[in-house]
Amino acid sequence: MSDLPAQQTDLSLDDLLRDGGLHCVYQPFVDVDTGAVLAFEALLRGPEGSGWQSPMVLLDAARAADRLADLERASLRASLADAALFSQGRPVTLFVNLEPSTVTQRLDVVLDALATRAPHVQVVVEITERALAADLAGVLFAAERLRAAGYAIALDDVGAEPASLAFIPLLRPEVVKLDLRLLRTVKDPATVAVAGAVRAYAEQAGAEVVAEGIETPQDLTRALVLGATLGQGWLWARGERQFRPSTFRPERFAARPIGVALRATPYELVGAGRRIRHAPKDLLVPVSKTLELMAMQATVPPVVLAAFEHVRFFRPSTTRRFVELAARLPFVAALGVDMPPSPAPGVRGGNLSIQDPLASEWTVVVLGAHVSAALMARDLGDSGADGDRQFEFIVSYDRALVTAAAHSMVGRLTVP
Repeated sequence: MSDLPAQQTDLSLDDLLRDGGLHCVYQPFVDVDTGAVLAFEALLRGPEGSGWQSPMVLLDAARAADRLADLERASLRASLADAALFSQGRPVTLFVNLEPSTVTQRLDVVLDALATRAPHVQVVVEITERALAADLAGVLFAAERLRAAGYAIALDDVGAEPASLAFIPLLRPEVVKLDLRLLRTVKDPATVAVAGAVRAYAEQAGAEVVAEGIETPQDLTRALVLGATLGQGWLWARGERQFRPSTFRPERFAARPIGVALRATPYELVGAGRRIRHAPKDLLVPVSKTLELMAMQATVPPVVLAAFEHVRFFRPSTTRRFVELAARLPFVAALGVDMPPSPAPGVRGGNLSIQDPLASEWTVVVLGAHVSAALMARDLGDSGADGDRQFEFIVSYDRALVTAAAHSMVGRLTVP
């Protein structure tokens, strides 16, 4: 605490956490077409007029003291108590912000705190885009646990790093919040590309898109151009210690669990009605390489996930290609029996159990904002030369199937 401004030293972080000196202010989410208030976001604050007022100061101090989970617990409890009080018993939707490390490392704290919510308070859990690059599998697992408990997921700061747009179809957030800067750069081609990618995802998944920082009617027009369905900003309200009259539309913020895809294998997801082909491995290798090339040439970089049965099939030539992919793409993973955690520079490894059905499948998935393609094959158990081994397979560009295949693979990159 010695580096904190003098006015903070008379009140410690322990004091705040113990005595309830923390509170939240609330900013509404407004339907950009109707002007109706549909939800409120809880914004953490310390005691007014103190050096603790800024949420950034609070978060930095909590991190330094290894008390981040305690701070998150206090913030959640304060906002949930407010929501029960300020709504006066009327149904209401509340967005709560959580740090990525709390979601992935202390989910028990989050779920325990959320369990204190009043029955008429619907909750959406908001995490930042940077969480996905840091621990994609961990965030996906935590998000699914939260959805199973009834809490939808909002992804904040989308577009801050355009390359991470590839993570959106993997997490499948029910709400996408555009980075503040996009509203000021609507004519920039990079912004147009980000908005297009988010719009494509929202249309496919039925997600809400939020534009933040709306201060003027002109900003509202820009938000509409970006494809926003909801807006936040000083045009309507700053952070307030009250809830404005609102309209309860729970279906727009309902949790949609990913479900069975996380437990299946890509080939098990193929389902009836699709034509299954047979071919030797040496004829399927060019197909795999073509998908890799598609990933390299995509305007918005996608993720690549591949399952190789066993690490022995992750040969030097494959390693070289995947190192090149990892240098260009936001996330590249290779799974197989005995696969090390990092089989090549920049490549995330996933070690499969020999009993895992995926250990007998060969899959290459390319999934991004504008591309979706997969080779999904199952080893028929032939002996003999590797290139002659027979596989039954499909090649698909069906975004729903490719996304499900990606989920099944990411779900194996972490052990719950």
